[in-house]
Amino acid sequence: MTDPLQDPRFFADPYPTYARLRDAAPVQKVPTGSGGRYSYLVTGYAEAREAFTDPRLSKNTTRFFAGRPSQRDLHPAVSQNMLATDPPQHARLRALVTKAFTTGAVARLRPYIAGLVDELLDAWPDHGRVDLVAGLAVPLPVTVICEMLGVPEADRQLVRTWSSDLFAAGDPGRIDAASHAVAGYLTDLVASRRDALGSPGGPGERGEPGACLLDDLIAVRDGQDRLTEDELISLAVLLLVAGHETTTNFIGNAALALLQHPESLTRLRAEPQLLGGVLDELLRFDSPVGVATFRYSTEPLTLGGTEIPAGVPVLIAPGAANRDPARFPNPDQLDLTRGGTGHLAFGHGIHRCLGAPLARAEAELAIGALLSRFPQARLATPTEELTWRHTRLMRGLTSLPLLL
Repeated sequence: MTDPLQDPRFFADPYPTYARLRDAAPVQKVPTGSGGRYSYLVTGYAEAREAFTDPRLSKNTTRFFAGRPSQRDLHPAVSQNMLATDPPQHARLRALVTKAFTTGAVARLRPYIAGLVDELLDAWPDHGRVDLVAGLAVPLPVTVICEMLGVPEADRQLVRTWSSDLFAAGDPGRIDAASHAVAGYLTDLVASRRDALGSPGGPGERGEPGACLLDDLIAVRDGQDRLTEDELISLAVLLLVAGHETTTNFIGNAALALLQHPESLTRLRAEPQLLGGVLDELLRFDSPVGVATFRYSTEPLTLGGTEIPAGVPVLIAPGAANRDPARFPNPDQLDLTRGGTGHLAFGHGIHRCLGAPLARAEAELAIGALLSRFPQARLATPTEELTWRHTRLMRGLTSLPLLL
């Protein structure tokens, strides 16, 4: 049996594969990659929710790979970031950045985000063809997170390229090179921000921290010595990459789902105040994260009736769980009256995406403006001709051509 998550048909439409696997067993052993490697894949909703919180499934990849030969050359800032930690280290690192992504903090960002959406849409023609991904879904969250981290405008296209390369399924050399590029860039950026913080008139009032999130993290490193230099760089890399990849996919997937369901689109155009309440259903219907970053079993366990031995990778698939009919009736139907609460698009438990409030705000403002400013927008190409990113981790379009 070949890896079911590497079939080109899977990237175009993963849901038939998810359904077939879930119908066979909500947790099962599947081949991954080549060389006889395998993982346990979780596709059932109840099982996925349980797996997300099971302490026997570790995120500490350093422990998993210890002593194992590897031909990979991932930079440690990418391979050993906060996502790859367990408590208590995970709680310590997460606490340092959580305040920047609270509901209140995001509410204060909404006017800036709305203004940025308007700037991007102002560049669109009144009529003709545009690419929603290149013209809105990518630049919006990239600009927001780069502003938060103090990345100069001239460097943002490079950042986006490296970030995209990190998810190039089937191309480990490209992934490894991108990991060193983005980590090296952020190492230099931290050094320059640190120098500025120590200079009169540097970032913040009187050179004090606070001009951006990266300054705050540097102050934690330099002032209270709670972050090591490696932890500082890895947090910066994680925030930069995770801070826009999921949102880019969320905006593109949600827009496509609405364009494919004219009745839902018509209703939202007539009642735009409903948009905030249907984001969960849009996230459930086409999750921007297909398969979560891997865990591994620290001891034998039984999940969904399947025995999992110790020391093996476990993959949880939110994209599959969100279409589980045992939890969501008629899961392949977009239903704006469903609410979609309980979906696992942002994960669950201690590793739930801390940037979820920011992603929701960006998607709500972007889609809301698109509906109000371009009410006649429609797909410019048949659905079957759309192209998707070749990564099992992310579920996202490479482009979404529209006719305005």
